Amino acid sequence: MISNSCNLNQLKSNVMGFVKEFKEFALKGNVVDLAIAVIIGAAFGAIISSLVTDIVTPLILTPALEAAHVKDLKDLTWGTVKYGSFLASVLNFLVIAFSIFVLIKGMNSLKRRKEAAAAEPTPPEYTLQEKLLMEIRDSLKK
Repeated sequence: MISNSCNLNQLKSNVMGFVKEFKEFALKGNVVDLAIAVIIGAAFGAIISSLVTDIVTPLILTPALEAAHVKDLKDLTWGTVKYGSFLASVLNFLVIAFSIFVLIKGMNSLKRRKEAAAAEPTPPEYTLQEKLLMEIRDSLKK
């Protein structure tokens, strides 16, 4: 009976230690930031997919699809190979990659502006004593 009680207490201690360690890990800033980035990335991916499917494909590829006598990009085939889905995925990737490039380029530009503003030397504020000493120095030079 005592042995079962010790095992139960040890198990409870191990579980509580595991829960505490997991909580410390999950609440670290990096993990939370990563989770937010994944959620925003998924939403961004859905927006870009809609952009490609609903706007870019109809505007740009309509003449090519009509020439191939196909209504949807995914219906393009070469024998039994359905390369239209692949082309749609490649187009989707290119738009996402370009959008991320533009976003990061803008962020880097803002970062450089901030760094340039912070790097600009500000004239030092002299104390009254330093100002008087400079005046004395300048008058002695004359």
